[in-house]
Amino acid sequence: MSVDQHSRNDLARRVAGHFLAAILLFAAMLFIPAGTVFYWEAWIYLAILFIPMFLVSAHLIRNDPELLERRLRMKEKEPEQKLIIKLAYLYFVVLVLLAGFDQRYGWSSVSSATVFVADLVVVSGYILFVMVLKENRYASRIIEVVPEQRVIMTGPYALIRHPMYLAVLLMYTFTPLALGSVWAMILTPVLLILLVARIRNEERVLSRDLPGYRDYCQKVKYRIIPGIW
Repeated sequence: MSVDQHSRNDLARRVAGHFLAAILLFAAMLFIPAGTVFYWEAWIYLAILFIPMFLVSAHLIRNDPELLERRLRMKEKEPEQKLIIKLAYLYFVVLVLLAGFDQRYGWSSVSSATVFVADLVVVSGYILFVMVLKENRYASRIIEVVPEQRVIMTGPYALIRHPMYLAVLLMYTFTPLALGSVWAMILTPVLLILLVARIRNEERVLSRDLPGYRDYCQKVKYRIIPGIW
């Protein structure tokens, strides 16, 4: 077996471990608070979240393992980002638990049509996420600038500076409705605050460390929502 094939197999094992752990943890956070496995909104959401994730991961293992390695990095280097990520994890855990308890106690009612529309928006966010990965192979999970990194100005980056965060905004703003919960939407302002804080800090890092980024910001005015911010 070649060294390259060995490294790909090792990466595949790591991804499989992360993937299995994420599914089990996420399912537990949904079905235990709900008190039932007969929570169809959760089953659909898990499918639209993890099936594309599996397919994208398998594609990257074969075609761009370096990008997948960057997506697996978890340790932020910037102190401000470490705090933001901790708060983001807390936000997501509370959101999912709240949706599960909402299902158990029937605090709110969301029509099937609304759930399916929310699912479509979540899928559209994931499609945008994939487009970003295709356009920008430097798209690490953490805030960093690596050797030979360059400013990306094509694809969605020609319209907004942070299309990855627009994908996140679409996916997680509509996650409560996709899970059949109105009450979980009260956490949306928290998501907006975290995204703004992360983007502002990221832009300081990129302006400092990535040649050409300041010029790019002059050409592309908006961060995540054209015409607004």
